[in-house]
Amino acid sequence: MVEPRLKSKITVGAWLRMGDAANKPGMVLKRGDPDAGAILLVLRGRDGIMVLSQTRTPEGAAAWIRLGGLLLLDQATADALVERQLRFDGDLWVVEFETPDLQPPFELKFAG
Repeated sequence: MVEPRLKSKITVGAWLRMGDAANKPGMVLKRGDPDAGAILLVLRGRDGIMVLSQTRTPEGAAAWIRLGGLLLLDQATADALVERQLRFDGDLWVVEFETPDLQPPFELKFAG
């Protein structure tokens, strides 16, 4: 069963408010389609950067995949991953959070 989806603009706005409340400030690096744009998360931690891409499980549930492998990324590698994704999807949202522990201010589920 496919779970209902909120508009991307509403989801991102809620995440930013949650980030402020959790002392994990966030910002929109690129605005995508306000209704159905996919979301790319950039998590900036103490020891590096993690880039996560929004996906769906075969059952339709929201999930995330980690781009760039299991190691933390440097700025140049993270920027290249984001740029590559933007070339494929012009409607993509890119949202970054400053999060020392590399955990977003909301709960997420990894695919797989």
